[in-house]
Amino acid sequence: MSKSQVTFGWAFRQYILPRKKIVLLGLLLILLQSGITLIAPLSPQILLDDIVPNQDMELLYTLLLVVGASILVRAVTSYSLTRLLSVEAQHLISILRAQVQKKLLRLPVSYFDNHKSGELVSRVMTDVEGVRNIVGTGLVQMVGGSLTSILCLCALLYLNTWMTLFALAPMIVFGLVALKAFGYLRPLFRTRGVINAEVTGRLTETLNGVRVIKGFNAEEQENAIFENGVERLYLNVKKSLTTTALVTSSSTFLIGLATTGIMGIGGYYMIGGTMTPGEFLSFTAILGFMIAPIVQLGNIGSQLTEALAGLDRTQELMNMPEEDNSAQRTIILGDVRGDIRFNKVSFSYEDDKEVLHQISFDAPKGSVTALVGSSGSGKSTIAGLAASFLNPDSGLITLDGTDLSRVNLSSYRKNLGVVLQDDFLFEGTIRENILFPRPSATEAELQEAVKGAYVNEFTDRFENGLETLIGERGVKLSGGQRQRIAIARALLADPKIILLDEATSNLDTESESFIQKSLDVLMDNRTTFVIAHRLSTIRMADQILVIEDGRIAEQGKHDELIAKEGRYYQLYTYQSRI
Repeated sequence: MSKSQVTFGWAFRQYILPRKKIVLLGLLLILLQSGITLIAPLSPQILLDDIVPNQDMELLYTLLLVVGASILVRAVTSYSLTRLLSVEAQHLISILRAQVQKKLLRLPVSYFDNHKSGELVSRVMTDVEGVRNIVGTGLVQMVGGSLTSILCLCALLYLNTWMTLFALAPMIVFGLVALKAFGYLRPLFRTRGVINAEVTGRLTETLNGVRVIKGFNAEEQENAIFENGVERLYLNVKKSLTTTALVTSSSTFLIGLATTGIMGIGGYYMIGGTMTPGEFLSFTAILGFMIAPIVQLGNIGSQLTEALAGLDRTQELMNMPEEDNSAQRTIILGDVRGDIRFNKVSFSYEDDKEVLHQISFDAPKGSVTALVGSSGSGKSTIAGLAASFLNPDSGLITLDGTDLSRVNLSSYRKNLGVVLQDDFLFEGTIRENILFPRPSATEAELQEAVKGAYVNEFTDRFENGLETLIGERGVKLSGGQRQRIAIARALLADPKIILLDEATSNLDTESESFIQKSLDVLMDNRTTFVIAHRLSTIRMADQILVIEDGRIAEQGKHDELIAKEGRYYQLYTYQSRI
């Protein structure tokens, strides 16, 4: 079974079957429209062969009434089809976008580490649009066009079999050309989606990093990269347009050939007296009604091919294993104490490249565990495992004695708070960012978090206070202000487990003094992991783990490790001299 058949089968089950009533109603309207279509091309024969020679005015009025009614019915069915199917297709696109976005957020963090945000935006916004050609008028028009052509073919065979067979020959050739072209277009459309996602991803990165680009005078470099991407996109579109033009040109040539032949054969029959002018006129009119859907099928086929290419990528995404595996993560946490244990935990990002080796330690309830070491030693990986962003390859991580790999992630992360070095903030107000983990928090709870993180120290000076708009990623605030909002956000979440990724790294001396006090409040009676680069901030940690080359090189309190004069002593004394 080909990939296109698999994708169409999946799309049929997912999107057409649940809407079978609407699709069937659309098909009924198409059938009605197809039947009514034959009235107009048959009317010239009645007019020329019956009404005019017999001067039958009554039959003329009847014919005009029937033709007028058929035109009205066709107009109504055309409007109804658009209103019914096109609107439903747009509704489905909105639903599918929401489903893809929901699926994305259920994927592991590692997936986002390997894909650009702009590429993922393209997955959500662009790839799903093709479904409108499957549920919308595209598929129904293809079926309806086929039925119309079959009805017209039957009428043509009735009028003149030999002329019909002659007209069919070019149509068969056109069908073979179109099928070959669609087979060539499918991978082109799929590649276009990939290129478009890459170009969109790079553009998103460029806009987000505009200060770095300007700071390093790298505009020309970025321009060249983007121009290369759009050039690849252009070449892809050029190939697809060329192929589509071949199909269109083939249809024009073959239809012209058929028309010329029909004119010659029809003239021969009329001269011989075996065909009346009315029959010939009706034959050519019906032939036109048969050919028009076939030509339209070429355009619709191209649209469906592009749609299936986009849905290929959507199907791949929807079939990816989710982070919170419901079959494996069956344990719903109740009241959490916060005792975390690593027992011989190993982890690797790539096969045969292990970055953590047999890590074992206990982080009891309410304790502060500091992770220190040189860059790339494995500190962030340990924190990621504790936050369940990653899963160990071997060994066991337990929370209150329960295997963390079997715990429902939602129930665990309700008890988790993070303050990252990147201190990501959303566009909006300061209030909205602090309320992010608990939108329903009371004003008193909000103010407690604001004061605990000393956010009020700077918001009181702002004209709009907590309603101040901070811009994308909090660009209108200083690093220290953004960090304090991030800590206030964590305070409001009231978690049992805290992950701090060098929470004072972006602060000036004054801000650091404010933050250090708020961190004391935040860490009080909460199990805390601190990734520390500035060792002066972790002197009071309950335990310090010195990580080197994915192993625990040293473990103990600050004074104990200083007394050992080992790796921690070297790091600490080196920083003290700087």
